[in-house]
Amino acid sequence: MSGEEASSSGAGSGSGGVHIPYDYSNNTSKHERSSNHNKPPMFNGGPKMFSWWKTKMYSHVIGMDDELWDVLEDGVGNLRLDEESVALDRKAHTAEQKKLYKKHHLIRGILVAALPHKEYLKMSNKSTAKAMFTSLCSNYEGNKKVREAKATMLVHQYELFRMKEDESIETMYSRFQTLVSGLQILKKSYVASDHVNKILRSLPAKWRPKVTAIEEAKDLNTLSVEDLISSLKCHEIGLNEQEPIKKHKSIALKSRGKSSKALKALESEEESTSEDSKEDPEIV
Repeated sequence: MSGEEASSSGAGSGSGGVHIPYDYSNNTSKHERSSNHNKPPMFNGGPKMFSWWKTKMYSHVIGMDDELWDVLEDGVGNLRLDEESVALDRKAHTAEQKKLYKKHHLIRGILVAALPHKEYLKMSNKSTAKAMFTSLCSNYEGNKKVREAKATMLVHQYELFRMKEDESIETMYSRFQTLVSGLQILKKSYVASDHVNKILRSLPAKWRPKVTAIEEAKDLNTLSVEDLISSLKCHEIGLNEQEPIKKHKSIALKSRGKSSKALKALESEEESTSEDSKEDPEIV
C-alpha cells in the first residue's frame, strides 16, 4: 500500500469509512460573525428610507449602550473639540469627561460607518456626532416648521381615512399602518383605542352589522388593533363567500325581468294585431 493510500484509508477510518466533505461556505469565524452583527444599519441616501433607517439605528445603538444615544441627542457638553472631533485639552479631562469623550467617539464612529461617503462629505465639517445627526435629520426630515406641516397633513389624512368599497381588510390595514407610522415618527401618535375606533368608523356601509356587533360585544378601550383586524378578516371571508350567491341572484332577477318584459311586449303586439284585423273591412 502506498503512503497516499494509507493516508486516505486512515482519514476514512475515523468516520466509519464514510467521507464527510468540509463545508467551506460556512467557514466564518466567530469573530467575523460578531463583527457583522455589530455593524450599524447602512443608510442608502434615499429620502423615503430615512425614517426606517433612523428607527433601525436607534434600536442598534440602544442595544449596545443607551448612553450612546444620549450623547447623540445631547452632545458633549463643555468638551472642546476641533473640526476633526479631537479634544483640545484631552489630558486635562476629568474621569467623567474622559468617559464622555470616549462614548462620543464611539457613537460618532458608528454614525460615520452607517453613512455612504457622499453623505459624510455633506457634514464633514461638523465636529460632534450631535451636529452631524442634526444636519442629517434636517436634510431628510426638514426643520421644525416643515415637520409640523407634515404632521398637520398626516393628522388630516388620519381623520379622513376611509376603507374603499373594493378594498380588502389587509390592503386597508396596510395603508392605515403606513399612515400611523408617519405620525409616530413625527411624534403625533395616538393610543390603541383611537386606532380601533378610527378603523371601525372607516368601514363601508356593508360592514355596519359587524361594527354594531363588535361595539356591543367588546370593550373598545381594551380591544387591541390586532384582535380587531383578525375579527374583521374572519367576517370578510364570510362576505366573500356570499358575494357569488348575490351576483347569481342579481343576474337571475335581471334575466327574469327581461323575459317578463319580452312576454308583455309580445302579448301587446298580438292584441294590437287582433284589434287591427277586427277594424279592417271584409273583402268580398
